[in-house]
Amino acid sequence: MYPCKVSLKPGSGRAFKSGGAWIYDNEVARVEGNFTNGDLVTVLDHDGYPLGNGFMNLHSKLRVRMMTRNVAQEIDDAFLRARIEAAVRLRKQVIDTGACRLIFGEADFLPGLTVDKFNDVLVLESLALGMDRMKERVLKILLEVLSEEGLPIRGVYERSDAKERLKEGMERV
Repeated sequence: MYPCKVSLKPGSGRAFKSGGAWIYDNEVARVEGNFTNGDLVTVLDHDGYPLGNGFMNLHSKLRVRMMTRNVAQEIDDAFLRARIEAAVRLRKQVIDTGACRLIFGEADFLPGLTVDKFNDVLVLESLALGMDRMKERVLKILLEVLSEEGLPIRGVYERSDAKERLKEGMERV
């Protein structure tokens, strides 16, 4: 569990409990502990039952973007590597990886992150503050995984210029 706890209002979190990846701003009853926007927090149901860990941003209507439903899971490099390996492995099984979307944000349990591959060039887009703070680590791991999979990359282009970033309290890059 992370030191900062986010408790939901009674009856809230239905979308998350049904498999969604977000906790909305109007579902939060209280926040206990100190945090900076983009920090990892633990989400608790209204009765204190732990629901998972994600990153918090007071600037966003998507108040918490969940990374895991396992509150004991530390969001470290090993965790990120496992998520990235799973995404790359799946793409290699189902599509031609010459030009494809390697990471689909929430669908790959890496909320707010999109990575497209065009031959040996990656295009990265970060739309969530918490993921934006992790993007250097994620990119390093992704390049290692792709190299190990025989998919070397010669260049990376970041295209984080969507207006959506302004809603997260971030600049367009």
